[in-house]
Amino acid sequence: MTTELLRPDEIDRIEREYPQGVPARVIVEIFKPRGVALSEATFRKYVQSGLLPRSRRVGRKGKHQGSQGLYPVESVRRINAIKKMMAEGHTLEDIRRSYVFVRSHMDVVEREFGAVFAGLSVELAEKTSQNPQGQLTDQLAQLRSRAAALVRDVARFGSVVTSRPAPEAPRDFW
Repeated sequence: MTTELLRPDEIDRIEREYPQGVPARVIVEIFKPRGVALSEATFRKYVQSGLLPRSRRVGRKGKHQGSQGLYPVESVRRINAIKKMMAEGHTLEDIRRSYVFVRSHMDVVEREFGAVFAGLSVELAEKTSQNPQGQLTDQLAQLRSRAAALVRDVARFGSVVTSRPAPEAPRDFW
């Protein structure tokens, strides 16, 4: 069976279908028809090594239904990149040292910034009397912008630091 990775339009569709996150078993099922070697154990190994973001626990509807781990949907995009790099001959250690690893951490930072700003927005909305002329609202907007710029700059820096030089062309000694 040949391995066929997901196309960008397929990944975009999956991201739209699972905006709240996706269980590991569904991610494994997404890749199975493609012939991509990915088991739940391998998926967990990628998470533990920092190649994929950790899940968040989400309660299931209904009494005594427990909870399930949902992984950020960008995990699908990242697995696609990991499998592509592996097909090109990179080891997991190479990949871990690469931009994929940096991007994984930056995704976590970006999500956490989003959660902090969402919480602050809720608190701010409840304290309108303490927000003269929207100064706090403006300040929050500025902080969001600075945080987005910081994430962008660190990701760009990570891309430069982790890039590998192109292999030298063989020299002709004739």
